[in-house]
Amino acid sequence: MTLEEDVTATLQPGFVGTEVPSWLRDAHAAGLVSVCLYGDNVGPDGGVAEVCSALTRELPGVLLAVDEEGGDVTRLHYPSGSTSVGNGVLGRVDDVAVTRRAGAAVGLELAALGIGLDLAPVVDVNSSPQNPVIGVRSFGADPETVARHTTAWVHGLQSTGVAACAKHFPGHGDTVADSHHDLPRVDVPLDVLRGREMVPFRAAVEAGVACVMTSHILVTALDPHRPATFSPTVLGLLRDELGFDGVVVSDALDMAGASAQTGIPEAAVRALAAGVDLLCLGSATGGERFGEVRAAVLEAVASGRLPAERVAEAAARVRALARRTLVAGAPTTGPAVPDELVAAAFTVTDAGRELVADPAPLAVVQVGSRANLAVGAVAWGPAALGETVAEADVPAGARVAVVARSAGPDHPAHEVLARLRSAGHRAVLVDCGWPRGGADVETWGASPAVARVLLALLRGGTDGGPTS
Repeated sequence: MTLEEDVTATLQPGFVGTEVPSWLRDAHAAGLVSVCLYGDNVGPDGGVAEVCSALTRELPGVLLAVDEEGGDVTRLHYPSGSTSVGNGVLGRVDDVAVTRRAGAAVGLELAALGIGLDLAPVVDVNSSPQNPVIGVRSFGADPETVARHTTAWVHGLQSTGVAACAKHFPGHGDTVADSHHDLPRVDVPLDVLRGREMVPFRAAVEAGVACVMTSHILVTALDPHRPATFSPTVLGLLRDELGFDGVVVSDALDMAGASAQTGIPEAAVRALAAGVDLLCLGSATGGERFGEVRAAVLEAVASGRLPAERVAEAAARVRALARRTLVAGAPTTGPAVPDELVAAAFTVTDAGRELVADPAPLAVVQVGSRANLAVGAVAWGPAALGETVAEADVPAGARVAVVARSAGPDHPAHEVLARLRSAGHRAVLVDCGWPRGGADVETWGASPAVARVLLALLRGGTDGGPTS
């Protein structure tokens, strides 16, 4: 392969729309291997089936990638909401056989569309309850629990031929900033990193995970100056200490934590030099940006900043990844996780159980909750099922569930709850995100698959989990 083809093979652009743009066809002819799909590629009827068909037809052999985590983060079911309960619930159920089935169910859906790389699972240990970007995307706050379910989900997904990608190395769970907008820091000693953050990644490597995604965070015990994506020290640990020999994928380089200070082309050069193999360029790359990144990498090689051997090594790994064979099979039609297990994963206080037992008519009021960019504008909670009413329309005498996500003390749901109680309603708070304290029902997920079980619980049709 030529140097130009090798450089092109390391780039993974996104684009806008469902039609394949001419610049993407040109890039494929010049050696492009992979394209990533986003909410920008959702068709008029939802999901990405339309664009997958166009890409596989017009770019033969292309490796399609997508963030299909299940639960809150979905592209196959965007914007209507996922049919999967997500990692937060799976960790609470804590049955690795169930988690393996959940991973396989996602894989069968992806394989049916010709998608060969799933940028999932999230294997971060959500050790900070205030984390604004991970939360219920994680299997939990306990490293061993996260490790068990990482192994199961990876095995399930990869049994369908779809490559899994453990993210966000070396661990984004102990952060209170979102790397889409800032540069988060993890300031803990190395022994804490090894005993907490690294545990699920080691399990993923031992499970044979095909890819690992880097994070745009500063882990001061490993490298106090460079974010993980750009740190040979951090990526050397992944290769040398954890023994990973697959494809290292960057998180999107259009995120502020990666490129706010340098721009995307320079970020691409630095990531490749540090040891990243596949550069995720972001959702709206476009032909001009793609050309700028490609030119910057070629210039870095010409100037001696970036060894041509490093580029060739990265390109070879990406091409090998693209040669994986998907397993044909009909996607599962029923839920991968039985409703009774989902309900058992909920936490319900005595006040919540009293509301469930109340024979009064039920009204559900959902309060808007800001979503991070990974989630996007996807439907969630009972509103995704058309089962809510406005606060002003709550009938007299109704019992009320006020639904929110990650409802910390300053969340407007608390004001809605207070007004409804002042009006004489029996009302409780339901938190569908990572709990921040004070909720009467905690569901550990917000997808429609979880919301359906929540509504059954509130209507007395299923038993909830342990009392908190």
